[in-house]
Amino acid sequence: MVAGGLTSTPAARAPWLAFAAALALAGWLGWQAYGPEDLGDPLATSLVALEKQNRLTVFSAQLSPVVASDDERLLGMLKSRQIAVIPARVDYAVDFSKLGRERLAWDGQAQRLTVTLPPVRPGRPNLDEGRAQYLREGVWITNAAQAQLTRANTRLAERQAADQANSPVLLDLARDAARKAVQQNLTIPLQMAGYDRVSVTVRFDGEPTPP
Repeated sequence: MVAGGLTSTPAARAPWLAFAAALALAGWLGWQAYGPEDLGDPLATSLVALEKQNRLTVFSAQLSPVVASDDERLLGMLKSRQIAVIPARVDYAVDFSKLGRERLAWDGQAQRLTVTLPPVRPGRPNLDEGRAQYLREGVWITNAAQAQLTRANTRLAERQAADQANSPVLLDLARDAARKAVQQNLTIPLQMAGYDRVSVTVRFDGEPTPP
């Protein structure tokens, strides 16, 4: 991993597996409740499938903030500096508890379901200080100075990771992960309910409505 970089990892795909199993099961339960007669209500079936998830992690990113802090003691006679690379993980989630029927639109003739999701939100960075790498500079670095430098760099790394997590690239990846997962897994219960030509279109708040 390149210092200061960001990657998606196998951990980023793990939420997909849990999402697929849980959402497919919830969709099947929704179809059992709403779908056996006359194909049922596709909005009710889909809404049950989504509401069962509550707040769902759809993507994870590994970050490597590179930060530096300085310390001075004894009226500036003792100067020290610490550079740190602290790995961090950020999870991205969608709050499905906010979904209502107003966020679902069904075109019966085309058998197309359009879902409008609330924004994907990054969570608080989870720093892995056990794998942190430090470079210290100074003729004599006291224990107190070292502890202060480490605390300062931890705060800086958390802020930097939070800024990186909000980058357009990572937010786009998280939205794509959520979009594909919802498309794939809402299709299953609707097909089980008898809508064999169904298609699912997923958009987020603020995006244009598809024609």
